[in-house]
Amino acid sequence: MKKRLLTTSISTLLLGLSVMPAFADEDVTAWRLFVADHDKPVVNVIDALDGDKLATFNVKGPANLSRSESGATIFAIQGSAGVVSTIASGIAFHDHGDHADIDIDAPKLLPLELTGKKPGHFVERQGKIAQWFDGEDSAQILGESSVLKGQKNITKVNVVAPHHGVAVPYDNYAVVSIPNPDDASKRPVGARVVDLQGKKVGDDALCPGLHGSAGSGDTFALSCETGLLLITQKNAAPVIRHLPYAKTLPEGSTSTLIGGKGMQYFIGNYGPDRIILVDPTESDSFRLIQLPTRRVHFVVDPVRAKFAYVFTEDGKLNRIDVLKGEISQSVRVTDPYSMDGHWNDPRPRIAVADNKIYVTDPLKSKIIVLDATSFKKTSEISVEGQPFNIVAVGGSGKVHGEHHDHEAHHHDDDHAH
Repeated sequence: MKKRLLTTSISTLLLGLSVMPAFADEDVTAWRLFVADHDKPVVNVIDALDGDKLATFNVKGPANLSRSESGATIFAIQGSAGVVSTIASGIAFHDHGDHADIDIDAPKLLPLELTGKKPGHFVERQGKIAQWFDGEDSAQILGESSVLKGQKNITKVNVVAPHHGVAVPYDNYAVVSIPNPDDASKRPVGARVVDLQGKKVGDDALCPGLHGSAGSGDTFALSCETGLLLITQKNAAPVIRHLPYAKTLPEGSTSTLIGGKGMQYFIGNYGPDRIILVDPTESDSFRLIQLPTRRVHFVVDPVRAKFAYVFTEDGKLNRIDVLKGEISQSVRVTDPYSMDGHWNDPRPRIAVADNKIYVTDPLKSKIIVLDATSFKKTSEISVEGQPFNIVAVGGSGKVHGEHHDHEAHHHDDDHAH
């Protein structure tokens, strides 16, 4: 199956800290893990490369974490508290063509908060953030640069009625979900392009049962009961087209979607014990993969583009070869975590940083660390409480001159990501 390779950008690989002061023109690698507790309003920041805790931030409620493409900001979405906290990762990159400079500072909880009823889906594209609130009739759109400066330059885009939906930011436009006209508490029925004053642009796109969204390369996808809506932006306003599910697929649909990095594809759930791979550029776009047991969580590998990982309830991490469309390797990393019970019970989550895979084990208060090449467990990181949601940021770059009092890992070769 052909794949369209994407340029590996600095933003796909942002990361943490470690050992000695950096001096003139040295190559430095830094990766950080941001880990939210399942029950407590706490976000811990951990050096991904040596396991040291760098900071603990107290927020207002248990958080679901999202990161920006650049990795400069982390958003702690606290549904129960009606607030989204913003965190500066402390790692920033400056692209100079033949190399990238890296700036490493202490992570910090920023003063800017987004507030509203039932904060939900977070989407960020090219430095623009769209934060959805299920209990509001408008989505909030702002720039990452404003967040870092503490400026609350928020544009509110009307979405007709409160509902469980999503907004996708596009320069002077947004794509927003359309609530069910008969009952807004049900899933949305479609998507429309609006300008930032809320005026509709073009025709609505039907998408019954809309739930799930992700970006990969130049395409953003929304999941429907009938297939995917694929959004691209060639000129000014974004354009939406429908990709129907193949007739050869069994009955079902995807409601959780993530986008590939380095190759353009999407991966989604398709029933409790199967996942689906979607290549929007191929005539035969869909491939179904049977899992050994029910899935718990899945992510793509931003560094090794052809791999994705699925944690299943038997306690195993399964490596998916995206090119072959099959499970290439499995390893047991925790005790079983049954999917019976409440959907939000504490269960493992996965993140990838540099050459390591991290799996939270909330019932054992630790993070399992695996080598991404050998696909074997190498160590554990103890974390107080129930480490649950996890995101990684970081990468490699050059430091010019002495970098004040910060620790970092050094390399002889320059491999800025």
